[in-house]
Parts: sequence; structure tokens; C-alpha cells
Amino acid sequence: MKYATASIAIAVAALLTGHAQAADNTGKTREQVRAELAEAQRTGDIVVNNGSGQVFKLNEQFASFYPVTNVETGKTRAQVLSELAAAQRTGDIVVNNGSGQVNKLNELFPTFYATKASDTAGKTRAQVVAELAEAQRTGDIAVSYGSGQISKLNEQFPTFYPTTRVN
Repeated sequence: MKYATASIAIAVAALLTGHAQAADNTGKTREQVRAELAEAQRTGDIVVNNGSGQVFKLNEQFASFYPVTNVETGKTRAQVLSELAAAQRTGDIVVNNGSGQVNKLNELFPTFYATKASDTAGKTRAQVVAELAEAQRTGDIAVSYGSGQISKLNEQFPTFYPTTRVN
């Protein structure tokens, strides 16, 4: 069985080498192609047709002949416990209320959990005071009348406020 696999790998390698030499318009050097072929042979990442129409990679069919590929590791126990503690603290734990409805604890009981801070930073007190002073100076303050009509002071009393020039 090992000899059959090895002979298939050699045959495929010969075919790939021939194609790599014939079609050298891919921009890869001969050394790069040879390095890729050597890596594919080492890892078994070569596609083979077994003659009955089934196509497979050698490392899938004969996994014991090839090294195990690196698999991304999951989170450590400490990371999972840290995330659990944070979820318990903020109420980000999903619960089923029995009627098929799924909610988070912080949605069901908002008073038990601290509100999340918004991502957008507000204005400082000094910025708000400066904007108010500018609006008072220019009359850019909205006024509502009893009839539901809303207008700005600088529109109602244009002589009391400086005019803005548009260039």
C-alpha cells in the first residue's frame, strides 16, 4: 500500500513538474515551483484521481502517512472564565424564558446591571457653554409659539442680531 501511494505521488509530481516547466508564464521561478511541489509532497496536499472518478487529496486518504496540519487553538480556560465573569457582571447572558423567547439578563432586568457607556464621546461643558453663547449672540435660538409655529430669533428680529455674510 505504501508503494502504491508513493508511486502515485511520484507520478503526480512528474506531471506537475512537466506542467510547471511548460507553463512558466505564471511569474513564478522554477525554484518557487519546485519548493511548492516539495511542500505539497511533504504534506500530501496533492489531488489524485483514483481511476473510478473519485478525486481526493493524498493527506485525506492516507492521513497516517503525512504530518498533522496545524489547527488553530481555541481559548484557554483562563480566557473562557474571564469572559464568563464579564458576561455575568454585565448581564450579557442569554436566557430562555420558557415560552420560546430568548433574552439577555440585562434586557430583562436592566436595573440590576450597569448601563453600557456609549461609544460616542459627548461634548464637554465648556463646549456646550461656548455654543450657547454663540447662539445667543447670533440669535440662532429656536422659539415656539402657541400655534405650533417654530422660528429662530434672528428670523423674527433681524435688526437685533448681526447678519451673516455668504461669500
